[in-house]
Amino acid sequence: MLDILRRIIQEVNRAPDLSRALDVIVTRVKQAMAVDVCSVYLVDHDAQQYVMMATDGYSPSVIGQVRLDFGQGLVGEVVRREEPLNLGNASDHPNFILSSQIGEEVYHGFLGVPIIQHRAVLGVLVVRQRERRRFAEQEETFLFTLGAQLAGAISHAEASGDMDRMLRESDESRFALKGVSGTPGAAVGRAHVVYPLANLDAIPDRPVQDVNAEIAGFHAAIAAVERDMRMMSARMVDVLPVEDIALFDALILMLRSENLIDGTIDGIRAGNWAPGALRKTISEHVSAFEKMEDPYLRERAGDVRDLGRRVIERLQSSQPVTRTYAANTILVGEEVSASQLAEVPANLLVGVVSARGSSASHVAILARALGIPAVMGFDDLPVARLEGQELVVDGYQARLFVRPSEAIRKEFKRLQREETELSNELQELVSLPAETLDGFRVSLYANTGLLTDITPSLRCGAEGVGLYRTEVPFLIRDRFPGEEEQRRTYRQVLKAFAPAPVTVRTLDVGGDKILSYFPVVEDNPFLGWRGIRISLDHPEIFLAQVRAIMRASVGLNNLRLLLPMISNVAEIDSALGLIKRAHKELRDDGEDVVFPPVGVMIEVPSTIYQVPAMSQRVDFFSIGTNDLTQYLLAVDRNNAQVAALYDSLHPAVLRAIHQVVRAAHAADRPVSVCGEMAGDPASALLLLGMGIDSLSMSAASLLRVKWAVRSFGLAQMQALLEEADVLEDGAAVRALLHRSLDEAGLGGLVRAGR
Repeated sequence: MLDILRRIIQEVNRAPDLSRALDVIVTRVKQAMAVDVCSVYLVDHDAQQYVMMATDGYSPSVIGQVRLDFGQGLVGEVVRREEPLNLGNASDHPNFILSSQIGEEVYHGFLGVPIIQHRAVLGVLVVRQRERRRFAEQEETFLFTLGAQLAGAISHAEASGDMDRMLRESDESRFALKGVSGTPGAAVGRAHVVYPLANLDAIPDRPVQDVNAEIAGFHAAIAAVERDMRMMSARMVDVLPVEDIALFDALILMLRSENLIDGTIDGIRAGNWAPGALRKTISEHVSAFEKMEDPYLRERAGDVRDLGRRVIERLQSSQPVTRTYAANTILVGEEVSASQLAEVPANLLVGVVSARGSSASHVAILARALGIPAVMGFDDLPVARLEGQELVVDGYQARLFVRPSEAIRKEFKRLQREETELSNELQELVSLPAETLDGFRVSLYANTGLLTDITPSLRCGAEGVGLYRTEVPFLIRDRFPGEEEQRRTYRQVLKAFAPAPVTVRTLDVGGDKILSYFPVVEDNPFLGWRGIRISLDHPEIFLAQVRAIMRASVGLNNLRLLLPMISNVAEIDSALGLIKRAHKELRDDGEDVVFPPVGVMIEVPSTIYQVPAMSQRVDFFSIGTNDLTQYLLAVDRNNAQVAALYDSLHPAVLRAIHQVVRAAHAADRPVSVCGEMAGDPASALLLLGMGIDSLSMSAASLLRVKWAVRSFGLAQMQALLEEADVLEDGAAVRALLHRSLDEAGLGGLVRAGR
């Protein structure tokens, strides 16, 4: 049965559209189960009916004609129960409805299973038998399993089929696809599809003929790609500050990493030709990054893949490929890379659409720096059929309109104009304080992880850094960075913001963020050996980093030290002991270091109840709402099956944050929020209503949050918090906040336009 299941699913996945997919299903199921009839009913929400859309056994003329109102018949019973219905004689069931259109009276045995995806019933798969009999348990489980497996395939075929029909229509369509927001904004333009010329996965292994020549060719390809990267970087100088171009320096650093180069050369020396050896090395690097939970670090897998493809192109051809672009280009691809974006002249590019990726990808970061809307992460984006199509990109609602109607086109062009006006107005807030209408002052900080983040953070008026992630220098090397290497990196960040405070988080690796030279293999990495746990088990790593951080602040004295993944006070005591030891050693060596304020991250639920005890040991608290939400709700937000359950406005999350604030303030300790909630203007209203002292976010969000802060009084925010406190789910809280922003004239913070 497993082989039959697999073959049916594969054939359905290959179907060009929904109609063909359904035909495959009914034909193959009828054959496999040796039944008299197999049919598929799909849910028509507009008509509130179940419609027979495919059958093998009944007359083809009834397809699309047999309809049952919601709740009617045995099909309605399967939908209501959301589980199989197995009957020896269907007509004995009280919900049985005789359909004269299909001659049901001659069929007795009935087995129906729901087709469900993401909690929604898409349809019902039904088999009928002339004889009176209940289907065997094995038959029931076979059909049930097939129904569960078919849900995704039907959704895919439905999306592809709809797109095919849309593209064949002579009139315009309002068809919209839903993704995730990479960068807010609105754009109207035409699709230019980019694709990798080199297919890494298709590269075969081949025996090497001349090892030295193969290695020399590989080095030449690396050098050529590095030249290409530097040319792209030079092209962006006209539209971005020099410091922002550091993103390309990061890509070059990855390209030149010893792991990538030495791994490939080792493969060549082991007997594989350069493309095959490179494919294997790139695959290992991509796999390591894709396993990481941190969205920013996981997105680096796409950068590694892009670099590998470019090197393969150079190995295959000595000449780079030249591409031309038109005005109002919307760049579209399966996985658009930062380097592909940089190839488009900035004055011609208006939007980005990527089937894969997220707001943490380099292309999203670069799009934000350029002020270009981007939508990513589509389940079913038929990239190959979008070339030249007119598109509308809605970065707020994460929607993509293909061949929009005239009304939609006009509306989004109007929204584009309003977006430009709004952005210009927001720039006027850069030098103004984040102060409520009734005089309450809050500090707005930036989250950073790369040196390229520094200039955008300063340009938007960030009052310092609320979270500086120190993992990147460790992840892009093939060994632990030395103390002096670390000091130089940290010094650049601390100096750029001095005298404003910079909160540096100590190394947060392990579990999902694996260092290639320090592997950790665990069954459950998210609850395993990571963060402060590794630092305390390896004090030599922790001490070197803490010394480097403190040395980097000499003469600046704007350092705040943050400890990640704390779950109990004993960990704080141990960490503080090591920090004091490092401080003493540096002082003994004549270094003029100052002992910094030390804080802990509230991201593990156990810390919510230990704030009073922790307040006796640390100087401040920083709430990481991303992990706190994930752990409180037991939801992996990167898992598509449960991501919809992830909601930082869930009442339990809000009450947990409020409890932390009350306990910390009772001990006279300030509290910051550095998760995604801080960068959401709606959520920021509630956080300030709770008494949060500062918010830390991406540079792209800062001015929008400042606009919200300056448009409300603290008393209004506290009143909103009281209203939200009696609501029972996150959706209701979000609706309340969005309505409040709209009524205050700030609708442009939650949708395109003003």
